[in-house]
Amino acid sequence: MTSIDIRGLTKRYGPVRALDDLTVTIEPGRVTGFLGPNGAGKTTTMRVVLGLDRPTSGTALVGGRPYATLPDPLRHVGALLDASAAHPARTARDHLLTLALTHRIPAARVDRLLEETGLASAARRRVRTFSLGMRQRLGLAAALLGDPPVVLLDEPTNGLDPEGIVHLRNLTRRLADEGRTVLISSHLMGEIARVADHLVVLGQGRLLADAPLDRFTASHASLEDAYFALTTPFADHAAPEGRRP
Repeated sequence: MTSIDIRGLTKRYGPVRALDDLTVTIEPGRVTGFLGPNGAGKTTTMRVVLGLDRPTSGTALVGGRPYATLPDPLRHVGALLDASAAHPARTARDHLLTLALTHRIPAARVDRLLEETGLASAARRRVRTFSLGMRQRLGLAAALLGDPPVVLLDEPTNGLDPEGIVHLRNLTRRLADEGRTVLISSHLMGEIARVADHLVVLGQGRLLADAPLDRFTASHASLEDAYFALTTPFADHAAPEGRRP
């Protein structure tokens, strides 16, 4: 059972404070929906957890360790942050096989995930021919390649057709039911309402809510209503996500 533990996390880009003393724990065994206006700090948080950005102060640990110190990190954390990360000239299978070989993962796992994500018939096609939805499926397959206990997904439904969205919904539910830690950032309130057990909401880099879904929505007609009631004061003054020094 592996949690993500964030303590006093602050990240500045020049004068902009993308994260402001953020403290939260993402627990195993549930799907945590990660919400907030554009620029609230969601992607920055995930990048810091994955060691892609260094925090100005504070810590982000996976199973009590910084990501950079994890042996065979793909076996510990799976992440989908950018659907265009795969080399466009490689085939889908070659992309996954390269990742597998560098982490001592059997090739049979590659073929299983191509089947599971609906890409088996496109395994020999080059990634540059893929639609956005197919790239998302490939990114999801890469995230799950090492059978990790922690999965981070940033806007994973982008480009997916209805069948793909339902598959993703069922998959994330299964992963959580197996005891894994699942963190999903999304702007699709309907999907988060369907799959999430718990919500973490950011605004201007600060923690606005950390609560079970039912408690968060208890006094509102819907998740969307509860979300806007909480975040509207922060939406017009958000720091730009992804800004680099």
